[in-house]
Amino acid sequence: MIDLRSDTLTRPTPGMRAAIGAAEVGDDVFGEDPTVRRLEEQTADLLGKEAALFVPSGTMGNQLGVRVHCTAGDEFLCEAECHILNQEQAASAQFFGVYGRGIAAEGHLLTVGHLEDKIRPDDVHYARTRMVCLENTHNRGGGRVLPFAEVEKISAWAAACGLARHLDGARLFNAVVAGGIAAREWASLFDTVSVCFSKGLGAPVGSALVGTRDHIKRARRLRKALGGGWRQAGLLAAAASYALDHHIERLAEDHANAQILADAIRQSDSLRLVPPQVDTNIVIFEVEPSLGTAAEFCKKLGEQNVGMFPFGKYRVRAVTHLDVTAEQVTRAAEILLELSE
Repeated sequence: MIDLRSDTLTRPTPGMRAAIGAAEVGDDVFGEDPTVRRLEEQTADLLGKEAALFVPSGTMGNQLGVRVHCTAGDEFLCEAECHILNQEQAASAQFFGVYGRGIAAEGHLLTVGHLEDKIRPDDVHYARTRMVCLENTHNRGGGRVLPFAEVEKISAWAAACGLARHLDGARLFNAVVAGGIAAREWASLFDTVSVCFSKGLGAPVGSALVGTRDHIKRARRLRKALGGGWRQAGLLAAAASYALDHHIERLAEDHANAQILADAIRQSDSLRLVPPQVDTNIVIFEVEPSLGTAAEFCKKLGEQNVGMFPFGKYRVRAVTHLDVTAEQVTRAAEILLELSE
C-alpha cells in the first residue's frame, strides 16, 4: 500500500528505534525523567522560548495554549477552517468555557483587515476577546505556509490590542523548510506555540507547547488535570529528540514528492487542485462528480493499493511523508491519472 492518507502514519526508523531503546528514563510527573527534560530544553531552545512542555498530542498542546491565555467567558479569534476550531471537538468550550470565533478568509490566510473589527466591546452582553490563534502550515488550506510579513503584522496588531497570540505549529517545521525562515523567527511572533513530533518528523507520539516559564508552569498543572501526566515518557521523548536532530531537513523530500502528485493532477481534466498552489507536503484536490464522490474515488484508489483521504464530498487529501518514496509517489500519480480518465 502506498499510504498517503496522513503523515501521522509514519513508523519509527531504525535509528529512532535505537534511540528509544537506549533512552534513560524516570518518572516525569516527579520531574525525574532526564530524557523528557532534555527534549523540553532542546525544543525551547530551537524555538527561542524560555520553556517547553512535552504532551501526548497536538490537540492537548493547543488546548493548553488556549487555557493559559483564556478562561471561561473568553473567546479567541481564528481562521474558520483551522484545526483548533474544527478538528479538536470544540475542546476549549467543552473543558474551559472558551469560545473559538472562526473568521473566513480567502485561501485560509487571515490578515489584520479580517481581525481589526472583531474585538468585542467591554460590555456585559459579550464574550471577552482575549487571543488570536493561527495555524502554520494550514492543514485544510492544503499545507499553505502563512506569509511571514502578514503574520508579523497580525502579531504586532494583536500585541498592541492586548491580545495573546498562539500558534498551532503542528507542521511548523514544514513551513521552516519550505520558506527558509527559522523556527525561532516564527515563534518570536507568538506567546505560545504548539509543535508536533508525530507527523512529518516521524516520531510515534507527542507534541510540545513552548512559551514563558510561567506559561509552561501553568500548562504543566493543566496537563495533569487533563490526564496528560507522563511516567517513564523518556522512551517517547527520545524518539522526538531524534526526530528533531535527524528529520527536519529531510522534509524537503516530502515537499518534492508532493509536487509529483500536484503535477499529475494538473494534467487531468477531471481533477482540480484546491488551492492550486502546493507549498509543502499536503495536496488537496477536487474530483469531478462524474468520477463519484471523494469517498468512492478513494475506494477505487484503495483497490489499486493507494491510500488517500476523503476531505469533503468531492475533495480528497494526500499527504507525503518519510514512509513513501519518490518512486511510490510517482506510481500513485500514475494511478491517479488512470482513474481520472
